[in-house]
Amino acid sequence: MAQPTETSGAASEATPAEGELKRGLSARHMQMIAIGGAIGTGLFVASGKTISTAGPGGAILAYALIGIMVLFLMQSLGEMAAHLPVPGAFQTYAARYVSPSFGFAMGWNYWFNWAITVAAELVAVGEVMRYWFPDIPSWVWAAGFLVLLTGINALSARSYGESEFWLATIKVVTVVVFLIAGIAMIFGILGGSSPGVSNWTVGEAPFVGGAPAVLAIFMVAGFSFQGTEMIGVAAGESENPRRDVPRALTSVFWRIMLFYIGAMVVIGFLIPYSDPNLLTAADGNINISPFTLIFERAGIAFAAAIMNAVILSAVLSAGNSGLYVSARMLFALAQEGKAPKMFTRINSGGVPMNALLATAAIGAVGFIAALLSPDGAYLWLVNVSGLAGFITWVGIAVAHYRFRRAYLKQGNSLKDLPYVAPFFPAGPIIAFLMCLVVIGGQNYEAFLSGDWAGVLSSYIGLPVIIAVWLVHRVVTRDRLIPLEQIDVSGIEVKASK
Repeated sequence: MAQPTETSGAASEATPAEGELKRGLSARHMQMIAIGGAIGTGLFVASGKTISTAGPGGAILAYALIGIMVLFLMQSLGEMAAHLPVPGAFQTYAARYVSPSFGFAMGWNYWFNWAITVAAELVAVGEVMRYWFPDIPSWVWAAGFLVLLTGINALSARSYGESEFWLATIKVVTVVVFLIAGIAMIFGILGGSSPGVSNWTVGEAPFVGGAPAVLAIFMVAGFSFQGTEMIGVAAGESENPRRDVPRALTSVFWRIMLFYIGAMVVIGFLIPYSDPNLLTAADGNINISPFTLIFERAGIAFAAAIMNAVILSAVLSAGNSGLYVSARMLFALAQEGKAPKMFTRINSGGVPMNALLATAAIGAVGFIAALLSPDGAYLWLVNVSGLAGFITWVGIAVAHYRFRRAYLKQGNSLKDLPYVAPFFPAGPIIAFLMCLVVIGGQNYEAFLSGDWAGVLSSYIGLPVIIAVWLVHRVVTRDRLIPLEQIDVSGIEVKASK
């Protein structure tokens, strides 16, 4: 089937046409966007709780299983994003390859998820800055950083990509230094005598709490990897998506797995799972974060202050990326008539400003809700968006399964695709089933204990997104698109020089 061609390069530096974004993200930007999306406070602060709950062996097993699921999902996303690199990404694929209503639900689900995440990061900024400036109100820092991040995003996609590159670099360097120092401590080169393998044999280690504990960490690991799919949205502004998207998704996956598994191994060797600091650190006390504890034992001065700065970079990175991907998703929804047309307007830098400002406004409203009612309205907003990432992953698996079947059914050859997911159909099927397990086990303890308020709080996002899908389907009289009628055409983007 003939494919329309979209060029970039010299044209990408000119003022874009109405409703057209610039392709200003280079290969290094794409690499760091994917890395930065998955490395955050979950690794730096909450990693200790995972080992405390399931032991070092249980934590590594849970992260490895989730890692396999994410690998399959990223391969599925890579095949579609390299073939059709558009800012709508998941919602465009869902609408094209499943049904318009499914795409409508996926798009609004993803936008809401990251818009609320921006609010959550603004709350976190205030807590992080309190470490250095305890007397300054948190809203001052939240407002200042929201203006800063919105300004960065308003300049251009390249401006966002450059800022994210350096924020992600801080996180990557921190993890690399942690792994090097940790390995040196394991072999007794730093920090005194080595504990050997004693922490892997004490008490119930290496597996603590059995299968239920591993399942609990399974959920935490799933949340930790959320954000890797951002590169699917960024593909719409990549200079060379056919080359950079598959390369970034594949290589970055192995790096992220090395960072997470490596960190769990180091912590497991150096700190016993029964150490109360591991559990307490998950509450946000940076002084007893596993990273801080090990850096201090390695003799690194001002370890707590350094880690607090790293946490700040992680929070800003998440807020920066949240503004970017949610603005692009709202822009794509408006382009396809699923949101008001005003959100298709872009500035001279190729940025959808109305969509960006609307997302920033939602972030500000969410932050105000957190100040006024931290256990009320804000908590419910966060819970509604809590499952959104996994719902997006389900959408990726379903869309890829139908895309590949339709692509072949219509007589196309896999050799014409810029990237082919190697484990089809097992990959998307296994990923789909594992996502359902994660969604279902979100708060299984509430079911077992009869805590129906907890059940409602944890799962409220699921009926909301299903209702959005069904209402749109009823109103538009939408149906599943037959495989032979699916539009499997793509976009070939010529690489910028």
